[in-house]
Amino acid sequence: MFKFKDSQLASRIIEELRQMHLNIRLMHACGTHQDTLIKSGLNSVFEKLGVEIRQGPGCPICVTPANEIEEAIMLAEHGCTLTIFGDAMRVTGFSKSLYDAKAEGFDIRIVYSITDAVKIAEDNPDKNIVFLAIGFETTAPATASTLINGVPENFYILSSHRYFPPALDALLSLGEIKLDGLIQPGHVSVITGLTPYYELLRKYNIPQVVAGFEPLDMLLAVYSLSNQIVKAEPRVENEYTRAVTEEGNILAKEFMNKVFEPFDVVWRGFPLVKSSGMRLKKEFKDKDARIVFSDILKNVDVQHYEEPKGCRCNEILRGLVDSFDCPLFGKKCTPDHPVGPCMVSIEGNCNINYRYTGGRAVKL
Repeated sequence: MFKFKDSQLASRIIEELRQMHLNIRLMHACGTHQDTLIKSGLNSVFEKLGVEIRQGPGCPICVTPANEIEEAIMLAEHGCTLTIFGDAMRVTGFSKSLYDAKAEGFDIRIVYSITDAVKIAEDNPDKNIVFLAIGFETTAPATASTLINGVPENFYILSSHRYFPPALDALLSLGEIKLDGLIQPGHVSVITGLTPYYELLRKYNIPQVVAGFEPLDMLLAVYSLSNQIVKAEPRVENEYTRAVTEEGNILAKEFMNKVFEPFDVVWRGFPLVKSSGMRLKKEFKDKDARIVFSDILKNVDVQHYEEPKGCRCNEILRGLVDSFDCPLFGKKCTPDHPVGPCMVSIEGNCNINYRYTGGRAVKL
């Protein structure tokens, strides 16, 4: 059973939810929310209350398609020094991961920030240093501000940054899964503010609540959404007021707007998502690895790639199934030997479920 610092308030919320006699399906799109649900045992509590919560495309590593990982591998194989966050090292391109490429002797280095990558460029002026920039609005401002402040001549960005709200729009437009409400991500919302969610409300009339990451945050978010659903009064609410404001982080958005422009890009598990990719503007084209090394990257063949057989990561990212529905989960696919990116990243549904269950709840 879960434990709360304010157990009396939690008990009151749970009792009020019980009295609503709910039968609803919600979606969150954040690995930290999933971690909170599973670690605290709240997922089981909500199920008994008639509330099903699915995880959507909120894991940046998970939604980065294989061709973008393959681009990074190819640059390393052609002499570039690749710098990357550690949680992307096990994600496979077309046939191997970045760890595999590193084991083959190519220069691939794990960094903890883009600042670390810039330092490597400064210390190695004779090498071409490429930073694989992965993440949503939470990490993109750091990339943008670094470029604005100036970087060494031998430093380049391979941008896999993505705008998050267009993915939710794409998911809702597909109509594959019936959702009664959305728990919006806290980290992304700190940057974006609430504005993007009003557009989703206008288009789909779906209840939404921005939530923090404590168990009590999740309880309050579900309670707010349940009230909206029961009363048929959909709106955008902000439960995470201690960090998220209406307008978001204005300075961070200014940095992103100076450096990036949106373009249509594929997400793993999704078709083309319009205006969801972050591409460096022409003012920074001399730092865009896809332009500078276009003669190398033109050889990345996306036509003949197939997802690993049996892996259901694509469906998990759209909320259609859960980890336990995948025949590979806990068997052929574990954190030590991941098949799909949902098992690789600590924000992935499979990785989180495995960490807290040990794969014991595998469905056959």
